[in-house]
Amino acid sequence: MFETIKEDIQVVFDRDPAARSSIETLLACPGLHAILFHRLNHWLWKNGLTLLARITAHLARFFTGVEIHPGAKIGHRFFIDHGMGIVIGETAEIGDDCSIYHGVTLGGTTWNKGKRHPTLKNDVVIGAGAKVLGPITLGACSRVGSNAVVVKDVPDGATVVGIPGHIVAMRDDSNDSKEAQREAMAKKIGFDAYGASKDMPDPIQNALDTMLDHMHKVDSEMNELKEQVKGKEEI
Repeated sequence: MFETIKEDIQVVFDRDPAARSSIETLLACPGLHAILFHRLNHWLWKNGLTLLARITAHLARFFTGVEIHPGAKIGHRFFIDHGMGIVIGETAEIGDDCSIYHGVTLGGTTWNKGKRHPTLKNDVVIGAGAKVLGPITLGACSRVGSNAVVVKDVPDGATVVGIPGHIVAMRDDSNDSKEAQREAMAKKIGFDAYGASKDMPDPIQNALDTMLDHMHKVDSEMNELKEQVKGKEEI
């Protein structure tokens, strides 16, 4: 469990360029607080202490603005940015390396018992204000744009926008090395464009793509220069 907590702290530095120190992150990052609270609450829930789990989850909601039912299953390296207004239901399941932004709801569409909340596979990003509703599945590496409303399954690598959500792009790293390159650079600087995609009709996104291309070029040249300097020092 302690290794999972260490990952939860480290992922803030990996995906939030505003993070400056471990102390600042531990004291002033509500998304991290919400996740740490949930790790405890989920343990209590699984061990039959459901009332205590609900009470501490309520306290977590009061302090962080994030409501996560203690029954929700959350994987490793989950990242919540800003956090305020996020709601994650009881039967929601979240895989590893997922990120969600403020105002996101992983909600249900029925009052019946059983599975009624979404399942997110690994490496899913959900943009600010999006609503993902019902016992649907968001495939690995899928993206949900800001303020989208998703009520149907999303395949692996798809980008979904709009109300109701519809697919506007499909990821294909094998045929698009440039997109994979941009995504790697975006992850390196802790930026995922709130679930945006290069194929969306958005001039701002096109500008961001250009910026990421330039940063990749500079990064490559810097690494090459470091290798040359290192070689001269060894001589």
